Amino acid sequence: MENTWLTWAKQLQGIASTGIAYSEGAYDTIRYEEVAAIANAMLATLGSVPIARISNLVSDFAQGYATPKVDVRGAVIEDNAILLVREVSDGLWTLPGGFADIGVSPSENVVKEIWEEAGIRVSAQGLYGIRHKAKHDYAPDVRNFYKLFFVCRKLDDEPPSPGLETTEVGFFPLAELPALSTGRVLEKDLVAAFEFAADPTRLALFD
Repeated sequence: MENTWLTWAKQLQGIASTGIAYSEGAYDTIRYEEVAAIANAMLATLGSVPIARISNLVSDFAQGYATPKVDVRGAVIEDNAILLVREVSDGLWTLPGGFADIGVSPSENVVKEIWEEAGIRVSAQGLYGIRHKAKHDYAPDVRNFYKLFFVCRKLDDEPPSPGLETTEVGFFPLAELPALSTGRVLEKDLVAAFEFAADPTRLALFD
């Protein structure tokens, strides 16, 4: 579960962003900018991120009503093993995926991400989970977003291969998982994928 102060700091930043976008007077704008500065300083301290990077991490700041970002992840299971990719950024393993692009549906996004990160063509078969990152034991993040998990099916016999953002790709049974990138995925997300793949009539997990 996310640190309470980190949650409050992100909520303050969201209030400031929305206020700046919709304020009609200079006085209100100045006050919301002050709230934003305080929230950014809190996020920099709590998230161990240089304050200069905070505005870049939240790129849509003050562009409109503040809403969570969306992260999509795809689970491909074969022979009782799940596809994982090793990230360039931290050297750890995760389900392929990333932030959803504008103009593309969630399922189209996850298909695209798996192709880019694992080099295989898939189709999305079902949504098995929607998680609010802050409510689970993922590594802390100064951003706020929802995580959408899909079970996907491989469409051909081509072996997986790493992409620009990954260094290795492989299938792993649950008993032999490598070190996971816990900012992106938790072991329970992989367990849930196996459970859904075994019974597609299961209801999706959600927060």
